[in-house]
Amino acid sequence: MRINKHIILVVITTLISCVQQVKNEQKMDELIYKEGSLGYDLKFLQKRDKELVVLKIDSSQVVISPKFQGKVFTSTASGLNGKSFGWINYKAFDEKDDHMNAYGGENRFWLGPEGSAFSLFFKPGDKMNFDNWKTPPPIDSEYWKVTDINEISVTMEKEMSLRNYADTQLDIKAVRRVEILGASQIENLLHIDLGSLNFVGFKTYNEIINTGQFAWTKETGAPCIWILDMFPPSDNTVILIPFHKGDLDKFVTTDYFGEISLDRIKYLDSTIFFRADGKSRGKLGISPKIAKNVAGSYDAINNILTIAIFDVEKESVFLNQEWTTKKNPFVGDVINAYNDGPLEDGSQMGPFYEIESASPAAFLSPEESLIHNHSVFHFTGDDEELNKIIQSVFGVSMQTIKDAFQSGKIK
Repeated sequence: MRINKHIILVVITTLISCVQQVKNEQKMDELIYKEGSLGYDLKFLQKRDKELVVLKIDSSQVVISPKFQGKVFTSTASGLNGKSFGWINYKAFDEKDDHMNAYGGENRFWLGPEGSAFSLFFKPGDKMNFDNWKTPPPIDSEYWKVTDINEISVTMEKEMSLRNYADTQLDIKAVRRVEILGASQIENLLHIDLGSLNFVGFKTYNEIINTGQFAWTKETGAPCIWILDMFPPSDNTVILIPFHKGDLDKFVTTDYFGEISLDRIKYLDSTIFFRADGKSRGKLGISPKIAKNVAGSYDAINNILTIAIFDVEKESVFLNQEWTTKKNPFVGDVINAYNDGPLEDGSQMGPFYEIESASPAAFLSPEESLIHNHSVFHFTGDDEELNKIIQSVFGVSMQTIKDAFQSGKIK
């Protein structure tokens, strides 16, 4: 019997890889990392996803899970002992939820719309309330397939068939690539100088393809790509959303979960300041009519600057995500920000806060595709160097952010 040398080589390589993985896991288990560090979160996640992917450039690391719907769970700028930037809901891994398995993650792929006449989260005819709200399994609980992987990127995909509120069956192939970015790439994308700062950055390329037999139209309904970033809050974290000047009453929505109180949201020239302390539930949305392609936050306690950039196509149609069929389903936001807080019964999922971006509605013929890019960056280090980046990207100073919710400082 002839033995295929190629097969033997593959088997040997696989065995070596498995042995090395076991050794790495044993080494991780022998080390004790502080809660809040990347090492702590990595140990936790590796026990729950054996295919966990860790991308590295120097001290920067990005952790991605194919098992958990291609999420970027977290990242760090300073190695295993460095701060873990993503919010992870540890208790959710041992509790299955019919509505949403809220595992967390600093960058996850979802599809919209959540509400409206073409919702993907409610069955046709159901009342739009929490009892009936359910996240589609392909973006909530099912594995995604790895199709390509190397030292700096991983590509995953998922085939799915979803029925919307209008009773249209949408056949979709989703493709998602996550790439860790080096210093020069980050400087070029943000037009900044990193100086001596610690940093990590990653880009997500997100694509949906119409694999069905008919076009997605305003009659059938169309999905959109929806990317959500979840981060741990602090008592002095402020979300920053710059915008083009326009009618704020018309183009900024502040009452998704009841009106955001005036002590939690402020406007200065062309920047929105939104308190992100995880203590009061509220969500705001920005219309594409005034949106820029950037949002972020500054945590003054932990000295963390976070920036997200994404595609914004101002002249396209964006979907309404609200839980109602009474509003125009084709007038919606491109950027959202959410601050978690206790519900009426005192319970709370987090605390966490979110920065979100959405693609336009995917009015696609069969085999056509839509792409949405969304990148995330974190910086820590010298205040003066951080301040330069804040001023360059957001047009305000670090001190202005710190003063935003101090009594009498900013009106």
